[in-house]
Amino acid sequence: MILTAEQREKVEQNIRLVRKVINDKVHGPYQLGIYTYDDIFQIGCIGLCKAAATDKGGTFSTYAYRLIWNEICDALIYSTRRQATELSSDMIPLVAEDPTVSIADVAAQLDVQAALKAAKQKASPCVIKGIDAMIQMAEGRSSKEIGNEFGVSANLVCAWVSKARKYLKSRPEILALKGV
Repeated sequence: MILTAEQREKVEQNIRLVRKVINDKVHGPYQLGIYTYDDIFQIGCIGLCKAAATDKGGTFSTYAYRLIWNEICDALIYSTRRQATELSSDMIPLVAEDPTVSIADVAAQLDVQAALKAAKQKASPCVIKGIDAMIQMAEGRSSKEIGNEFGVSANLVCAWVSKARKYLKSRPEILALKGV
């Protein structure tokens, strides 16, 4: 973004407005996720420059205050999303490479599989699809991926899962697993 001399002067005159926005709006501004105070200040300056470039008259400080705050919010939201995806992808390697499985774990898994098989025998086709979808979701697949496999929308898969959960909560063989 290239500013005219008049716009640059307006930015220089209102640079303290960035610090005011940070002090008013950002709580604990010295380390916010991946950003330091200086990063937040620079992001606020970008908002101030955008305000100077798009100003149409009126009270500049009020307009600039809002644009500075919006720019900082956008950056913080982005960093939160980025941190969340990094954390979730970082968690995958933390799973043990060679997990030790006890006999009790195997027995519990067999009990769950037997209970689900018994519950599926008396269920409607929609509920059976929901149970299958729940199993696939437990293995890490998304409802969108499952929907693509069945040729339906992700919303329909979620509806199947909802019906299956309701059905399974009413089944005695599933309720008996709570003690397992």
